[in-house]
Amino acid sequence: MNIALAFTRLFFGILSVFFMTTYMISSPHGSLSANIIIGISMGLGLIILLIAFDMIFRRFNLRSFNIAVIGLFLGYLMGQALVLIFDAVLDISSISITLMPQTLEIIKIALFLFGVYLGTLMTLRSSDELYVSIPFIKFAPSAQKKKDIIVDSSVLSDARIIDLCATGVLDFHLIIPRFIIKELYAQVETGDEATKMKAKRCIETSKKLEATQNLGLRFNDTDFPEVKDTVSKLIRLARLIDANILTADISRVQMASIEGVRIVNMHSLSNALKPLTQAGEFIKIKVQRYGKEPRQGVGYLEDGTMVVINGGGNFIGEVIEAQVLSVKHTSSGRMIFCNAIDEESGKSYSDYYEDGDGKYDEDDEGEYDKH
Repeated sequence: MNIALAFTRLFFGILSVFFMTTYMISSPHGSLSANIIIGISMGLGLIILLIAFDMIFRRFNLRSFNIAVIGLFLGYLMGQALVLIFDAVLDISSISITLMPQTLEIIKIALFLFGVYLGTLMTLRSSDELYVSIPFIKFAPSAQKKKDIIVDSSVLSDARIIDLCATGVLDFHLIIPRFIIKELYAQVETGDEATKMKAKRCIETSKKLEATQNLGLRFNDTDFPEVKDTVSKLIRLARLIDANILTADISRVQMASIEGVRIVNMHSLSNALKPLTQAGEFIKIKVQRYGKEPRQGVGYLEDGTMVVINGGGNFIGEVIEAQVLSVKHTSSGRMIFCNAIDEESGKSYSDYYEDGDGKYDEDDEGEYDKH
């Protein structure tokens, strides 16, 4: 893709310089050397302007561009119609005698621009209400504008996608590109043992998804042979069909955001669906290891949430009752801070991280998080 883009820009740059220089050389005014320099400068300025427009409009997909073009065309017809109506009014009235020619021209220009603007806006706003069959364009009601979701190989290697699809949330909106499946089969043939195992697991997951009832999984045959990077292919496909990408690879989020494609991250989705724990709530937790501070223990909930237990160091390997003090949200998920409850006295251990009120504060949580 980058090579083709660079070649296209170079080709149009050469054409711009050639035509501008040829035009200036044919001009009877000025010296030949001065006209050549001016022509080259104009050509370079033109290609810079074209590249600038390319950078500005790179976030627009083909569907949006086509709708805008149709809107401009209909607006042009509306503007011409308004000008013709105005000319007809002038012919049957004496307004043209009383108005200056410059005033008449300004009125016509204003009517034409008004028609173009109004026609474009009406087309954009009514695209959700019309059913028109045009190549690369689909006018559909807003209720049917839920975007499709493209799945990459990192999601297929995560078994949670099967449970997620079984909920019905992704019914008739999930797409697997064929080039992803081809790449997985190639990895099974030529990859190392770890790569082969991962590719086989991805293929098995795709077959299970295909066999899932009511899911409506679709395979997209669009490929980009000139693009070697799979991530770039995914982004181009998402822009082409106006879809989102579902991934479990965090490194792809930033790259896709630059290209104007929305990423749905499996890990963020999982963290968002974890059950909330309120301060003061009592929980049962198994203390699995010592914490960073004396007599502090660490346990984990069933969903993997880390629980830091004040006084839990005395109960390693035991399931104890603890009272939640606070919940901290981090980039990797949630951390719960709590006090262990003494079963004999019914009191909580609050001898640690005390700041005069027997509770954790933000500095305490941040200090623990650094470890």
